[in-house]
Amino acid sequence: MLTQPSERSHPQLVLSGTGVGLRTPHYADFLAQTPAVDWIEVHAENYFGDGGYDLFVLQQLRQQLPVSVHGVGLGLGSAQGFRQEHLLKLKRLVDRIEPALVSEHLCWGAVASRHMNDLLPLPLTPSALDLVCDRVDALQHMLHRQILIENVSTYVRFEQDAMSEADFLHALVTRTGCGVLLDINNLYVNQVNHGEDALAALQRLATLPAGTVGEIHLAGYLETPECLVDNHGSCVSAPVWQLYSDTCALLGTQIPVLIEWDTDIPPLSVLLGEVETARRLRMLADEQMLAIA
Repeated sequence: MLTQPSERSHPQLVLSGTGVGLRTPHYADFLAQTPAVDWIEVHAENYFGDGGYDLFVLQQLRQQLPVSVHGVGLGLGSAQGFRQEHLLKLKRLVDRIEPALVSEHLCWGAVASRHMNDLLPLPLTPSALDLVCDRVDALQHMLHRQILIENVSTYVRFEQDAMSEADFLHALVTRTGCGVLLDINNLYVNQVNHGEDALAALQRLATLPAGTVGEIHLAGYLETPECLVDNHGSCVSAPVWQLYSDTCALLGTQIPVLIEWDTDIPPLSVLLGEVETARRLRMLADEQMLAIA
């Protein structure tokens, strides 16, 4: 019988460097020997159960590595609000794991009593901003910690949009004190799909106080005749690596960065190759900044 590590016995670890998303096919790799990663991120909803093998693995790895808990199902912008059961499960997981960071998405995901199981785009309007600010305030109060909000990839924009997503996030941070989880792949997907300027978005976010961007995501996309789809099913593309280099120049190289891979999951060695690329680009950015100084 598997024994669970006791709760609240975790070392206090801080995110730095480069991590990967923990996925079921890689459990055995992680348990056999800690891979050459600096931290791991997990999708919160996969660990809501009170026990079981998934939670056992996470608690074992939490003894060795910092953890970032990334929610994918809360739907902060859903008009009818949070599901209390979901909130309580998230709080229980956060209390149990004591992660370095907790994050969610700038999206909605439910209407009436129906959950869409998707990260749906918000209208970027003052009324939507008011709604999300109230939700973020409530979530941070319940968890007794700052949360990070992630920019999302979208396949539609709304005629009533009154601001850019970067402006929306800027205002959200200013009003609630939350942080930003910067997904660079999503910026590039939206640049291609909507003609938005990913570099301009980075420059806007760079005007926030230092430390506001608490985590970076890098991932691959699927190219279709109609658009790019943020499917997290391939290596990071060359344009996204370039945007990561731009991010290092604008925001510095100390923000922890994650390699995401959620579909067609390859051997862990493939993700570790992406980790090494991120480390190399970060080192190159450091060298360039030293040369300028």
